[in-house]
Amino acid sequence: MDHQALAELLFPNVTDTPAQLEERFPLRNVPEGAVITRMAPSPTGFVHLGNLVQGLTSERMAHQSGGVLFLRVEDTDAKREVPGAVKVLIETLKHYGIQFDEGATIDGDNGLYGPYRQRQRADIYHVYAKQLVSQGMAYPCFCTEEELAAMREKQEAAKETTGYYGKYAMWRDRPMEDIQQALSANKPWVLRFRSTGNIANQFKFSDLVKGDLTITENDVDHVLLKSDGIPTYHFAHAVDDHLMRTTHVVRGDEWLPTLPFHIQLFKALGFKLPKYVHIGPLMKMDGTSKRKLSKRKDPELALTFYKAEGFPVSAVYEYIMTLLNSNYEDWRRANPTAPATDFKFSPKKLNPAGNLFDYAKLTDVSKNEIARMDAQQVYTELLSWAKEFDPEFAAELERDPAYTTAILAIGRGGKKPRKDLAVWKDAKDYMGFFYDQYLVAPTFDDKFSSETVATVLRKFLEKFDIADDSAVWFDKVKEITVEIGFTTDMKAYKADPDAFPGSVADVSNFIRQAVTGKTNSPDLYTVMQILGYDRTKARIQNVMNSL
Repeated sequence: MDHQALAELLFPNVTDTPAQLEERFPLRNVPEGAVITRMAPSPTGFVHLGNLVQGLTSERMAHQSGGVLFLRVEDTDAKREVPGAVKVLIETLKHYGIQFDEGATIDGDNGLYGPYRQRQRADIYHVYAKQLVSQGMAYPCFCTEEELAAMREKQEAAKETTGYYGKYAMWRDRPMEDIQQALSANKPWVLRFRSTGNIANQFKFSDLVKGDLTITENDVDHVLLKSDGIPTYHFAHAVDDHLMRTTHVVRGDEWLPTLPFHIQLFKALGFKLPKYVHIGPLMKMDGTSKRKLSKRKDPELALTFYKAEGFPVSAVYEYIMTLLNSNYEDWRRANPTAPATDFKFSPKKLNPAGNLFDYAKLTDVSKNEIARMDAQQVYTELLSWAKEFDPEFAAELERDPAYTTAILAIGRGGKKPRKDLAVWKDAKDYMGFFYDQYLVAPTFDDKFSSETVATVLRKFLEKFDIADDSAVWFDKVKEITVEIGFTTDMKAYKADPDAFPGSVADVSNFIRQAVTGKTNSPDLYTVMQILGYDRTKARIQNVMNSL
């Protein structure tokens, strides 16, 4: 077989050479040891938590080393592409703080190593496809879908490994005459890699997460170019990672079975193999056993879920960091106010088996994050969320920013700030009573008569003075407690509640419910200060009138 002649026959219009591409995409000018890595998702319209885990791993490795993070869209599978998915992908990753130095953007490309969408790089792949054919490392295959299906059935019946290899690789050694005849008949063809591997052979490989692995050689003649001339992921990623000068490939460990072929392909192309970082899956408890998070079963897998629920970006980031490096939590306790980027991230501390996703822990992290924010930051982030997911509430928040900020300032600061909010979605329930349209009528404990409640409210209004400080205000509440025969001695009440008709806590709760409609609220004195005398009085009178 004249392999050079075959290469010219298959790729007559390819005139560029690998050497020209090497010159077109030179080595990057980066510090020694800098990590060049990428996110390379498919535009399927579904951006999931695993993307963020891989993205943060890539981002930390690149930026803390003085390297480069770029976004490449792997759109070689046109059947799976969803219109508008690239825009969703870019905007979602940006929302979660994944800042790319170069790559695909909504409006096009940014960077010197593009195009960054694989379907726009067909001419580049064809240069290397022609090279492999000329070296006898690739060949055209004219098998039909029916022939491949029959081959697979035969293999399954014989309980053999399925695939295009060995005696089943029917076009591997066909003479030039057969190929020319098939081309003349305009039969569609794919380009296959000519594997020299043997499954009887194994070799050692070191992964930055999995450690030392024993790899079985690949013996399958995998497809490099599909019949439309677009490459498979396997071929495209090898060419792209080389020309874009990728030093580290971060991806899920579901790609481990393809690693033998990828190693083989890099070697055949004469490329230096990047270092691999294979990340384990995110799992959750399902009863007493663990399983992978599922797109079909688990809404929390989608990143859009966290945005809609109202988890602050910083909370999601903090939680993911605790999953990625087990020592992050100790570092955070020792550095409570330091930016997360100060933490020295290491891919070697990733759990090889994957991590257990804990929604309750994420919620706790989020409570802590929101508690650390000042009122202005809470207002800004809450308003941004509400504008997208609850416009009516957003209008109320925005009507009087100073009023809203004063509400959000309750219990902030100090060593033990309140932790009322876990997500922005909770905010309306937490603070809605400050806005008359969201105020609900109270339901008092039926063990207390309406007359008792009304008496407490009447006496409170008689004594209420908005100018009182909190101590005087509470002294008046205690006075009312004594006047109606309830006790202010909470210790005695808890020891023997049946000895008293009620306590100062019950009196406070009557007033709280009248003002807020809730049995739980932020500090009641502060609530009244924010509402003001007239609104507080009007609310209490309305409740008295309804009793």
